[in-house]
Amino acid sequence: MADTPIPQTDPKAAYLAQRPEIDAALARVLQGGRYILGDEVAAFERAFAAYIGARHALGVANGTDALVLALRALGVGAADYVVTVPHTAVATVAAIELAGARPLLIDIDPATYTMDAAELARVLAAPPGRIGAVIPVHLYGQPADLDAILPLARRHGVPVVEDCAQCHGARLAGRRLGSLGDVAAFSFYPTKNLGALGDGGAVVTGDDALAERVRALREYGWRQRYVSDVAGMNSRLDELQAAILGVKLAVLDADNARRAAIADAYDAGLAGLPLGLPARRPGARHVFHQYVVRTPARDRLRAALMQRGIGSNIHYPVPVHLQPAYHGRVSLGPSGLHESERAAREVLSLPIYPQLGDAAVARVVAALREAAREPG
Repeated sequence: MADTPIPQTDPKAAYLAQRPEIDAALARVLQGGRYILGDEVAAFERAFAAYIGARHALGVANGTDALVLALRALGVGAADYVVTVPHTAVATVAAIELAGARPLLIDIDPATYTMDAAELARVLAAPPGRIGAVIPVHLYGQPADLDAILPLARRHGVPVVEDCAQCHGARLAGRRLGSLGDVAAFSFYPTKNLGALGDGGAVVTGDDALAERVRALREYGWRQRYVSDVAGMNSRLDELQAAILGVKLAVLDADNARRAAIADAYDAGLAGLPLGLPARRPGARHVFHQYVVRTPARDRLRAALMQRGIGSNIHYPVPVHLQPAYHGRVSLGPSGLHESERAAREVLSLPIYPQLGDAAVARVVAALREAAREPG
């Protein structure tokens, strides 16, 4: 019998691993009769804020909205540039424009795929206009270089919005990501380390006033129901997703430990192959939302895995500044975006999720070693 296909990620497996608890949580919500911004959302917000080590977590509809709301709460708008990177989900840049601001894209560090702090220093020293915020993306579960980015931004009076869509539970210098910048945005898309069974997101901050602005902005600008003090939007986390997230938060650290164990097995099994393996930032805890290798022979390697029933993915095949919707109209950093463009040609995400068994990991390693011996 042919080997069972191995998907690159499997959110259904995460549901099945906690099916009784999740089903019970869903039944509780359905029987409770309140489905938007109720007790389940409030309980999850408290638990998630405590987990991150921040004063406030505000549940919203998705991770993109979390970024938009964070920027709007900071007062970022049409007069402002927001600095981020092009090697990211397009949501990061889309959110900047949805907030009314202008993206300014700078290059990445090739070892970690995260914002190059030296490039940020160049932009802040000679900006094209007012810089309203910096959004470092903690990509693939790897912390961005906040040890350098935060002092730079503070020196220039620029707030930092952490894009934490892929780093739930990651740490830098002993603190969880999402608690270091001025405000942070999380996504709970089903494939994330902490994933709902639908869309969801959160804005996290230690600033009371900022949290109050986000709370109003996420629901039409209301502080008093049906009275809009400011022009807000509709971005509310629903009770079903909050209940699911509460169940899954309880096992997040264990799931992240399993991801790290899979990453260690890949590191050992792939050593010596002509592949760039993931770096770990010193003093940080990488949570391996993705395990990303790189090679100029990426497309051939991906085809070889597919022939063996092994899924993979490319995060991300086209840098944002080269995508049709943005090409030629977003501002670019002074040194160009060569590392981002090269990464897009070479990166490949291997299968990784907490329910991936040791035998499947060994099969992925064997397939890669076999493919490396093939001509071409």
